[in-house]
Amino acid sequence: MKKLWDISPPVDGQSPVFPGDTPYTQEWAAKLSENCPVNVSAITLSPHVGAHADAPLHYDPQGAAVGAMDLLPFLGRCRVIHVLDAGPLITIAQLQRSLRDLPERVLVRTYRQFPSQHFDTQLTGFDPACVQHLADLGVRLIGTDSASIDPADSKALPSHQVIRQCDLRVLENLVLDEVPEGDYELIALPLKLMSADASPVRAVLREL
Repeated sequence: MKKLWDISPPVDGQSPVFPGDTPYTQEWAAKLSENCPVNVSAITLSPHVGAHADAPLHYDPQGAAVGAMDLLPFLGRCRVIHVLDAGPLITIAQLQRSLRDLPERVLVRTYRQFPSQHFDTQLTGFDPACVQHLADLGVRLIGTDSASIDPADSKALPSHQVIRQCDLRVLENLVLDEVPEGDYELIALPLKLMSADASPVRAVLREL
């Protein structure tokens, strides 16, 4: 059996969110008892909690909602690249050694240990020129263990705008701590949420 790596962080009330975003909360609508045969819960959360796929609607007022996106970019061969201690922005020079025969999906590890209990205001984003270069190489999806492909305090979101212009897809908040560099099969399908700007995913890697 081929080995699997679960690259999704746990989602619960301690999951970090962007300041001002909606955290995970859960209430019980029904509980097992003599008069009730099941437990039923109700959850509230931003679709950006945990591992998630951004939709064009997230950064483009005319963009497609997540449920309308093609699933193919979220399923198939990918390359995991480690760029630890990269600074505020990942540059193409930092990825250059790993770009030969590049598949259509690239996942970049920036953390030595994923921040599962706090939001990192100093998260590592992508240089927009790097995003453009990856698109020029045929990349269709960029994934990161960071909460955003732009710095947390960015207002212009230049890398998101390159994503929009090049029609790329994005996965964020992936946990890549235990994944060696190399090529894998990515499986990270978003939910069919027909009016949402993002969707949680259960992201896994499978050995080729």
